[in-house]
Amino acid sequence: MSEPITTPVDAAADATLEARAKALGSPIRWRILRLCLHEPRTNRELAALLDRNPASMLHHVRTLVDAGYLAPQEARRGARGAREIPYLATRLTWTEDEQTSTSDVLVRTFLEEIEGLAPDDVAIMRAGLRLTQDELHEYWQRVGDVVRDLMARREAAPDLERASWSVFMAVHPDRQQDEPAPPAP
Repeated sequence: MSEPITTPVDAAADATLEARAKALGSPIRWRILRLCLHEPRTNRELAALLDRNPASMLHHVRTLVDAGYLAPQEARRGARGAREIPYLATRLTWTEDEQTSTSDVLVRTFLEEIEGLAPDDVAIMRAGLRLTQDELHEYWQRVGDVVRDLMARREAAPDLERASWSVFMAVHPDRQQDEPAPPAP
């Protein structure tokens, strides 16, 4: 059996996918994207907010820029007059074909983000549902519609006072419900 022929376009697409998967393989990078979602932030600001070394923060920022997840904005002068470049998230992770991260990274990111919060500051909803594959697809579609609607409202009325919230939702097969019960002793 012969090897498939790889064209330069295929190789470039594979390299892009690999770079994007690598870029999203770190909880700190997901946290950077969250911080840059609504307002541009400089490397120095990100390092201070995440209590990280500015040099290692620059590595993470450059990785996200190279993968297309952060976009540099117009340079500005920092507190000491130095030229600083703020970065804004491109929202590329919101598209269905960009779901390249694994769930373990997102769970670790969530746990890092809530570390130190009071239990009353974290609202959690958990439900057990029995759904067909079509109903599960509809569920995700409807949740996505709610998020897109809220984003559109924000863009339509950007001057309203809004607090930032982080939402984490997970759907997984409920193995304990679908596995046969062990025999009674």
